[in-house]
Parts: sequence; C-alpha cells; structure tokens
Amino acid sequence: MNLLVDSLPYVLGGLVLLGILILLRKPLRWLYKLAARTLLGLGALALFSQAGSIIGVSLGVNLINAFALGLLGAPGFALLLMLKWTFLH
Repeated sequence: MNLLVDSLPYVLGGLVLLGILILLRKPLRWLYKLAARTLLGLGALALFSQAGSIIGVSLGVNLINAFALGLLGAPGFALLLMLKWTFLH
C-alpha cells in the first residue's frame, strides 16, 4: 500500500507528460524536421567548404549558417553567398 501511495505522483506526472506530448505532436514533428534539415545544411556547408577552397569561395561552417540553410534551403545558400560577397567586397 505504501509503495502505491509513494509512486502515485510519478505515475500521474508521467501521464500528464504523455498528454502534453500528444498535444504537441505536430509542433515537435516540425522541430525534429528543422533539426534534421539543419544537420543536412551543416553537412552541405562542410562539403562546400572543401570544394569552395578550389574556386576561392568559402562560407563559415557554423550552426547559424546551417540553421539558415535548414530553414530556407537553396535560397538560404544563395542568401549566405550574397551576404558574404556584399559585406566583404
């Protein structure tokens, strides 16, 4: 009986957390998709860093640039290149 009373708050807390996760399923799915796209953007920046040194163009491989690529995609890449060209020339 004492074990049941002691574990009741944890069980109720777990059920409340499960309910919140079910309600936030779509926003969390969007957040996971954004995180995956940001990781892909980071990989693309790393590849471009290697290939860009051959043609003399470089972008910083950092989380801000990767987030811009993950959020905007190919237009974000063009935006980063234009910003780099605008502020450094």
